Amino acid sequence: MIEVKDIHKSFNGQHILKGVSATFHKSDTSMIIGSSGSGKTVFLKCLLGLISPEKGDICYDGRHYSQMTLKEKRELRKEIGMVFQGGALFDSETIEDNIKFPLKMFTNNSPEEMRDRVNFVLKRVHLENVNQKFPAELSGGMQKRVAIARAIVMNPKYLFCDEPNSGLDPQTAIVIDNLIQEITDEYEMITIINSHDMNSVMEIGEKIIFLKQGIKEWEGSYKTIFKTDNQAVTDFVYSSNLYKKVRETYNKG
Repeated sequence: MIEVKDIHKSFNGQHILKGVSATFHKSDTSMIIGSSGSGKTVFLKCLLGLISPEKGDICYDGRHYSQMTLKEKRELRKEIGMVFQGGALFDSETIEDNIKFPLKMFTNNSPEEMRDRVNFVLKRVHLENVNQKFPAELSGGMQKRVAIARAIVMNPKYLFCDEPNSGLDPQTAIVIDNLIQEITDEYEMITIINSHDMNSVMEIGEKIIFLKQGIKEWEGSYKTIFKTDNQAVTDFVYSSNLYKKVRETYNKG
């Protein structure tokens, strides 16, 4: 479980996060949504340990990040997988070397062990025999699957995704959503996703946190987001092309 307790973060005198609290459980896929400037990217960076809040605390299965030593933080980093917006693959490296990167950084595995692990995760994301290809030789959807394979190669407890469907067509985005959901269930991970894509919210949003101007304005699920009377959430959802079609479906239910 990840527990976020009343975190605050400011930059250059601007208060970005204003006392955000939340709890995330294993095997759940949680979505962080909100308009540009809502604080969701800063929130995700705090969860990743890339920046530290001035106030509040974040606990990973009872371990308080603010109290960890550098060695303990490094050990925690081994338990975290990250899917970056755009994939963030190394263009000059093969697919195999891209996926090996965390193994080289955090393990003493032999080359054979690393290769076996690479092949295992590639098979898990339905990509085989692409080891010696380069990212530019793959489609956008295939590159995202490679990014997911790299994120899970260390068998993480926590998976963070920043706009994983950015730049993908709707059909491919659904494939990526379903893959993330399957892996979350299979690995019993805590998965947290920053997204503005209402398709993703409806596909895999078991928990949804809506941020507005650095405040947690609303929390619910894909089953309740279209029934809320929170005007800020309604305004945000209404900007989505899915709004009319999906709201009609859920109101009928």
